Amino acid sequence: MAAPGRAVPAGPGALHRRDRWWVYPTNVALWLSLFGAYSFWTIVFFQRDSYHQYLSPFYSPLIAAGRIPVSPALLIFWIPLGFRATCYYYRKAYYRAFFQDPPACAIREPRLAARLSPTGRGRRYRGETRLPFVLANLHRLFLYLAIAFVVIFVIDTVTAFSYHGHIGIGLGTALILVNTVALGLYTFSCHSLRHLIGGGLDCFSCAFAGRPRFQLWRLTSWLNLRHSTWAWISLTTVILTDLYIHLLQYGVVHDPHLGF
Repeated sequence: MAAPGRAVPAGPGALHRRDRWWVYPTNVALWLSLFGAYSFWTIVFFQRDSYHQYLSPFYSPLIAAGRIPVSPALLIFWIPLGFRATCYYYRKAYYRAFFQDPPACAIREPRLAARLSPTGRGRRYRGETRLPFVLANLHRLFLYLAIAFVVIFVIDTVTAFSYHGHIGIGLGTALILVNTVALGLYTFSCHSLRHLIGGGLDCFSCAFAGRPRFQLWRLTSWLNLRHSTWAWISLTTVILTDLYIHLLQYGVVHDPHLGF
């Protein structure tokens, strides 16, 4: 913040940061764009959803689309997309990466700089009070749906251990298992879930089931400290699992499998 009586620098990034603050938002924009492009391709243009017992996470739960002339993934993808798009961490990430709102800590956003310029031109800040950003307030609803998806992914993981009527383990099984764990860690480290468990309590010992809730709140708090890490890991495992299943479907690779 400028001292009283001193002119405020008007340009974006004009505050006193000498580090490479632009690296993080640039990387976020790059990787989110790549993940978005891949997701669009696999959902819209790819119709094959499974390979034997392996079901792509983009198509889970499996829906028999019948004569519907669209990919069945389009019928369910809005749920994980809504959960990530309204996530507190992702909102910070894409606000900075794509909207420069602000681009980084202690870096002035361009429209604020425009408002402080001699012409005084610039859009008024509206926060998340207008469409489409007001939909971010639905995050808790998407959380409930995401928890249901985790249960479905657990069922898919159990199914992936089935191999011609007996238990089997393949590379695809391992990828699906890792993906389910990563998605679970991302979901259960959610800020809204942490607040739902104990964020609104002033006294755990005074509340119903206070001790178990306190222990659960401590666990979600530990997970929540690493929420951004789980967010990126789970996004990566979803893509890798889906890509591996596509490679199996096209016969590009063969799944190494161990049966019991």
